[in-house]
Amino acid sequence: MLAALTFPDTVRLMATWESVSAGFVIGDLRRREDLGWIATIGIHPDFRRRGIGRVLLRACEEAMGTLRVRLTLRESNEGAHRLYLQEGYAQIDVWHRYYRDGESGIVMEKLRARKGQEEAGPDGRLSAGANG
Repeated sequence: MLAALTFPDTVRLMATWESVSAGFVIGDLRRREDLGWIATIGIHPDFRRRGIGRVLLRACEEAMGTLRVRLTLRESNEGAHRLYLQEGYAQIDVWHRYYRDGESGIVMEKLRARKGQEEAGPDGRLSAGANG
């Protein structure tokens, strides 16, 4: 977490709701790999189920501008898992006992489109759009 807050190639965004901090996201850029990692995303419990997480996720993906975006979530986090599936992420790995309490982490990846391309389909392949 410290690296995500201090490294220069990070995206840090905060969401507010009526001037109150409602959530945040931090993305870690790995430009040589054309990869961005969503290091953390958090929504205050009073502001959940309002679409803030989705907005932050999309904004971070856009700000990172990478072809691939990855993230890790707890196996027990069913709500986040549904959100990421809806947003085009697919499971690519499981890191057993990843979290300090021994819970496993699900690694998910999304292939993003370049200008002139459409988003990746369910098979993970990108297809050319009208301008590409």
